[in-house]
Amino acid sequence: MVEKVKKPIYKQVWFWFALIILVSGIGGIVENKDDNQLASENEEVEKSQVEENKVEKTEPNKDTKQIKSITSEKDNLPTEYKSALQKSKTYVEIMNMSKAKLYNQLTSNVGEKFSEQAAQYAVDNIKADWNNNALKKAKIYQNQMNMSPETIRTQLISDAGEKFTSEEAAFAIQHLND
Repeated sequence: MVEKVKKPIYKQVWFWFALIILVSGIGGIVENKDDNQLASENEEVEKSQVEENKVEKTEPNKDTKQIKSITSEKDNLPTEYKSALQKSKTYVEIMNMSKAKLYNQLTSNVGEKFSEQAAQYAVDNIKADWNNNALKKAKIYQNQMNMSPETIRTQLISDAGEKFTSEEAAFAIQHLND
């Protein structure tokens, strides 16, 4: 009679299935814990922002009604609008985007995917010097790509390029060597 030899446990199929399920379960618990921690951090940030808004509201000012109006308007904004405005600051300050290119980036399916309304709010409310952004872009094209002023102008106003207005491009070319 042939005696069956038992395989070691690590060579058993059921052992590997159990191990995979165990590791997946632990991973899910850890991920859920990270999500909960992130959510609690977000709540803390929101609470501190609310407290900051309360401080802003209580500071004495001649135009208290106007300040309350502006503050309540900001408080009533959808989160998407606030997020679009924050994201637009990065694009304007670091990437020196034009108004049109910023709007396209915020609404693009391969970009930020904000609603058209949120993107328009961000574009309308971002504090930007569009002429200065055009000038910064023009200097990059001049210094790094050795483009002629006319080629730079074309790139600045092109729909496939930077999408600045003709006036912004003219300002940039005029001040290119300042």
